[in-house]
Amino acid sequence: MVLMGQKFYIFLAKMNKAILPSYTKQGLDLAKATKFQLAIFGWRVFVTKRALG
Repeated sequence: MVLMGQKFYIFLAKMNKAILPSYTKQGLDLAKATKFQLAIFGWRVFVTKRALG
């Protein structure tokens, strides 16, 4: 059962996929990533976790 809040995160995950870069596909080393890259990576993980849960 998909809840109303989960629908929002599913939509947000689709927007993230279309707009934000995928650092895992680029092979970014997280140890060498800038703070901005880490923030984008963390945001994508957060939204994906909420969309699946």
